[in-house]
Amino acid sequence: MNSRRMKILIADDGSEHSAAAIEDLRRAGLPSNVRALVLSTVDVWVPPDAIPSLEPVAASSDDTAPDNLVEVVARRAGHRRLRAERRIAFRRAGDAIKDAYAVAAQGAERIRELFPDWEVRVEAGAGSPASRIIRRAQRWKADLIVVGSQGRSALGRFFMGSVSQKVVTEALCSVRVARRSIRPHNPAVRIIVGVDGLDGSDAAVNAVADRVWPEGSEARIVSVFEPLRPTLAGRVIPAVSQWTEETTEEEQIWARRKARSARDRLEAAGLAVSILVQPGDPKRLLVEAAENWGADCIFVGARGLRGIERFLLGSVSGAVASRASCSVEIVRTAPPL
Repeated sequence: MNSRRMKILIADDGSEHSAAAIEDLRRAGLPSNVRALVLSTVDVWVPPDAIPSLEPVAASSDDTAPDNLVEVVARRAGHRRLRAERRIAFRRAGDAIKDAYAVAAQGAERIRELFPDWEVRVEAGAGSPASRIIRRAQRWKADLIVVGSQGRSALGRFFMGSVSQKVVTEALCSVRVARRSIRPHNPAVRIIVGVDGLDGSDAAVNAVADRVWPEGSEARIVSVFEPLRPTLAGRVIPAVSQWTEETTEEEQIWARRKARSARDRLEAAGLAVSILVQPGDPKRLLVEAAENWGADCIFVGARGLRGIERFLLGSVSGAVASRASCSVEIVRTAPPL
């Protein structure tokens, strides 16, 4: 058995969305063997440690010359002003970071209440929140990043939030975009698992199977295939039309086979599992399935770790994360060594 502790980085900005993300952890099936890092970041300017223009002005032999006297006095006054502005900026940044630390500490306290066995640390800093979250997760080798979302309204889901969107797109590890549950008083969890026959969806199935879910929890496997549609010319050519129908039928058979394989894996983990196989656009159908069933979370796999794959994340993972009204966990596996 692998005794390695799962590493979870939880971004906390003190907002109601961050608070909801922390509460959502109760419905994520997470183990007791976890190291959690609560990170709060403020987007403030911190002056660099050394600025050449702030160095003291060296006296020269002609400083007292009438022509240069006004210039020297002005230079010295300017340097004093810049040094004062630098001190003020440092003080403001320091105050903001202290406030951020207090926010993270409060979030950490709630996490300790929910998960007494977890090892919980707190960090705060200044900079671009999304970039700092991504870099810190990478340096720490986090398994999962947890971020809040803008909310449940259509507008809030569409924009999702610039921080969440950047983290979803650029992080190298799994990311959970957490939203408040519509069934907070029901301990059992409903999980949608997107399956498309690629390695990413296998990782999503394995992630769900490896979690610890409350009794009575259910998983619904949504296997979506995109049917081939012949062109106008193809519709009147029997051979093309027949080939299109046969290919679509093969895609459907493959989708059902993958769904049954995923069902066996999840049932072995103790979940009650149902299957939904449909033709169409997975970005739309996964979200609709979650809405219609009242799901607590959608698990989807990312297609890869290379830059272009993350940029095109297709497509499916990023779109589902921004459109769903429930939490969405995008599962990434570590690249081979």
